Amino acid sequence: MKTLLLMATVLGGTLMASAPAEARQGCGPGFHRGYYGRCVPNRGPGYVGPGYGGRGYVVHRYYPGRGYWYSNRFWDHRYRWHGGWRYR
Repeated sequence: MKTLLLMATVLGGTLMASAPAEARQGCGPGFHRGYYGRCVPNRGPGYVGPGYGGRGYVVHRYYPGRGYWYSNRFWDHRYRWHGGWRYR
């Protein structure tokens, strides 16, 4: 009986230790906890942003699916205003 109990305990511990984690820190697959406890998406290896060894985003350029990059954020629309561009 002791051997059976010991084997059940070892088997249970092995199954618990080897179970893969589907979510990291409770955010779900493909996300992790960022600053201030928010869930943020994981970025793939193709991301080259400011400070990551790459050139980063180019100001006034349109990125499909994201918008225009200006002032450290993406903007949906832009138009001419006083000889320059205005973003909204």
